[in-house]
Amino acid sequence: MASSPKVKRTTKPRDGVQNLLRSQKDAYARLLNQHQNGKFRSYLQELAKQQVEESMSTSVSRSVNVVSRRKKGNSESSYSVDSLSSQQSRQIADASICLYTDKTSYQVTCTEDQGIKPGMQEKHAIMELHKATAPKKVPSKLQHKRNEKDIKMSSNLMGSEEGDSQQLSCSCGEEQAKNKSKKRLKGNLAKKDEGECGPEVDLIIAGKSPNKNIKSSQIQASKESLPQNNKDKGTKGGRGFRKQLFEHYMCTEDVSAGLERGELIKGVLRINPKKYMEAFVPSPDGSADIFLDGIAARNRALNGDDVVVKVLPSEQWKAPDVIVEAHYNEDDEVIGKMKNVSLHDKGNGFYCRYNVTDNSVVFIFEQKHSRAASGFLKFLPNKNFAMFSPVDHRIPRVNLPLADCPADFVSRPGDYENTLFICRITHWPADNNFAEGRLAKTLGQAGEIEPETEGIMTEYDVDFSEFSEEVLNCLPQDLPWSIPAHELSRRRDLRKECVFTIDPATARDLDDALSCKQLSDGNFEVGVHIADVSYFVEEGSVLDQIAGKRATSVYLVQKVIPMLPRLLCEELCSLNPLTDRLTFSVIWKLSPEGKILSEWFGRTVICSCIKMSYDHAQSMIEAPDKHFSAEELPPCSPNHRIHEIQEAILDLHNIAKQLRAQRFEGGALQLNQVRQTRLQSGHLLYHQQLAILRRHPPPQSKMVDDLQEFCDQMGLDIDFNSSGGLHRSLNENLGGDEYAAARREVLTHMCSRAMQMASYFCTGALKDENSFHHYALNVPLYTHFTSPIRRYVDVIVHRLLAASLNCGPPLSLSIEEVHKLASHSNDRKTASKRVQELSSELFFAVFVKECGPLDSEAMVVGVLDQSFDVLVLRYGVQKRIYCNSLEGLKAVHFHKVGKKPEMTLVWEQGDPSKESTQQEISIFTLLDVQLKADGAPMKYSAVLKRPSAFV
Repeated sequence: MASSPKVKRTTKPRDGVQNLLRSQKDAYARLLNQHQNGKFRSYLQELAKQQVEESMSTSVSRSVNVVSRRKKGNSESSYSVDSLSSQQSRQIADASICLYTDKTSYQVTCTEDQGIKPGMQEKHAIMELHKATAPKKVPSKLQHKRNEKDIKMSSNLMGSEEGDSQQLSCSCGEEQAKNKSKKRLKGNLAKKDEGECGPEVDLIIAGKSPNKNIKSSQIQASKESLPQNNKDKGTKGGRGFRKQLFEHYMCTEDVSAGLERGELIKGVLRINPKKYMEAFVPSPDGSADIFLDGIAARNRALNGDDVVVKVLPSEQWKAPDVIVEAHYNEDDEVIGKMKNVSLHDKGNGFYCRYNVTDNSVVFIFEQKHSRAASGFLKFLPNKNFAMFSPVDHRIPRVNLPLADCPADFVSRPGDYENTLFICRITHWPADNNFAEGRLAKTLGQAGEIEPETEGIMTEYDVDFSEFSEEVLNCLPQDLPWSIPAHELSRRRDLRKECVFTIDPATARDLDDALSCKQLSDGNFEVGVHIADVSYFVEEGSVLDQIAGKRATSVYLVQKVIPMLPRLLCEELCSLNPLTDRLTFSVIWKLSPEGKILSEWFGRTVICSCIKMSYDHAQSMIEAPDKHFSAEELPPCSPNHRIHEIQEAILDLHNIAKQLRAQRFEGGALQLNQVRQTRLQSGHLLYHQQLAILRRHPPPQSKMVDDLQEFCDQMGLDIDFNSSGGLHRSLNENLGGDEYAAARREVLTHMCSRAMQMASYFCTGALKDENSFHHYALNVPLYTHFTSPIRRYVDVIVHRLLAASLNCGPPLSLSIEEVHKLASHSNDRKTASKRVQELSSELFFAVFVKECGPLDSEAMVVGVLDQSFDVLVLRYGVQKRIYCNSLEGLKAVHFHKVGKKPEMTLVWEQGDPSKESTQQEISIFTLLDVQLKADGAPMKYSAVLKRPSAFV
């Protein structure tokens, strides 16, 4: 083996690459055209009508938290470990097509691969699916309508409010224990044994930060009979003895006391999308993550839930290397995942634990997960319930009544093998690995873009319904609308100034504009003008309520789900050219070097003179001496010459370069990919105790230390002492060859894993002002201001700014309400980001299916014991390659040299007389891979080409 020849990496030119790319782009253009605007909009309109009809005839109850004892028979969770989803991105663009994907977010799982543990095998497994003797058919539209009618009829069995007294028994059709009255429930809560809170109850606390006395009104308690003593490990509710699989949740008093003593940790649960057995909760000090091993440890909590975790005392910690993965999303600056964490020092706070038998979720503060999932139905012979198998393997399988299923599902289950459904979890008993739920909707055929998109949006609780008449009535009814004279008199009039917008060519919601003119003293007056959305969205109105609930617009590949009605986004507030519009403006007086000499904030009125695209502005920057004709640009106001606009853009570009250099010299950090540049400015507002700011904690210290050691070992001179030093290192110390950009992206990827999440907060809710700091931007105070059309937080900031300037009413919300609003905005921003990523993955999977297989070079970004992750350079996607799927692979040898993981692949030769070929795999290794569609809908995989393909 030692004498086996090493494969030398060579790069061969590929014939016909340009023709291949052109055909791929054309195919993708056809794909987009099939799903743009008209077709998809009509689909959603029809869907909205169906939802209105459904809401009039039935309402499906939400989660009913019930602790039930069951006869042990159902298996351990039958999740799959073969989820290969990756966060996709990269532009595939020419004059007619753009694939809008965000290259900055990838799934990197630095963890040892493992199969399902023997103890997790299904004891009461589905041995065989019932095969209908009748021939299979694809359900027609008429059949789907009938199916949904059946679902509606069965849904009438359920109440509409969470905690309704009706309780579904999905598993085996057996009756649940009878519901207790509120009086009886309170009595049980009050009973206490010595040193305990009495019988543990299945309860949820919603919405608020922990405090000493958590209000009992926040409790959603189980409505089953409570155990009579703590020794009882099962119930006999008419079904015999059942073993308890999950612990009951702690009572509120113990939770409050444990949090105050530091014995319990509160945080957001994150479940590894590629290894569902691994979950994490961030430690309070931000040093690392708390690791939860197994389904039992997370105690029926789902991804994104706000949970309380009980951790082992420090003397019981063990410190081997623990492979973990987390997902942090720093808005517009940092997007990444965590990496391998080595545990050798117990003195710096909470680290991941290996012995996690007692590290478990003991309380759920708030169910942030929607409890909805898309997936498939499985028929179970001789059972009066069906099995729902979610597409997302982090969600448990669900037992649901056959009455919810299509009418002919029992007789023809094969007809629905490829049909996508929506299921809502209503309950997860403590003695069952499977949850209970109700079937909510039939989506359509798996693999089709519209049903898959609806499933994604439903699972992440995106409200994509049309705005109601009540909401639309909040907007001006007399169209076309003009600014009232009394409103003009209250504002600074900038309509004669040279103001213009720069946006993507297809943008219709133009929410910001720029102006720049040189003064007689050589300085510049620079203005940023933002659509005054708060003028139209009155606080407390129905429109305001729906905007606050949505919190953000969601950008899919083929469509936008707006936060506000299109009349507002695209007409009343959009800064369309040659039209008077209301704005909130910030105007600075700047020196040529970018030093701020003075500033002014206030409400204004503008009239944009031209709508420019990024390409127009970039062409002016790249050809500063060129005289552009009117034919080369969009229609322009006759009051302003094209040369005047060009001079303003060039001045803005020069000032922006000065400000950007100062920003990074001052210690700012940017870990995202390069994108179109224009003037960036921070808008800060600190209004008493009600201000909404955006904070970004420093990276996890232990992970930074490990990454520094790895870079030192790789011979990379990376400065992790400050955000500015890290930024300079990433841009200056990675070489200048053709693969330098790829190495930079891989290393940026790794640095992002240690970054924590940026979040909105209310200044009155955080007492330590040092925690207000934004690490990536290296500024003490920061907030969002420039996108009120698509971000509700910006609307609140505008209201606060108007109140502080005495040009608007004071905000009527309390500190607690503002903080809750900020928390909700964080949740919706995270969900929106994930939906956008899944939309890109969906379209790229269709692209691979229609145009694949696709060949590309790839660079290794992570190495595990039986697999490795690669960044596919041509398409900007990141995929995992599993060694056991590689044909002709004889052996795999994995080892670590310090922090550097390495792998040796031993390939068999076609000629037995020849020696095996070895291939070395480590971080930054270049490989040739092929992307090809899998058999499952919307799935594709990356395959490593054998060494013989490139020797």
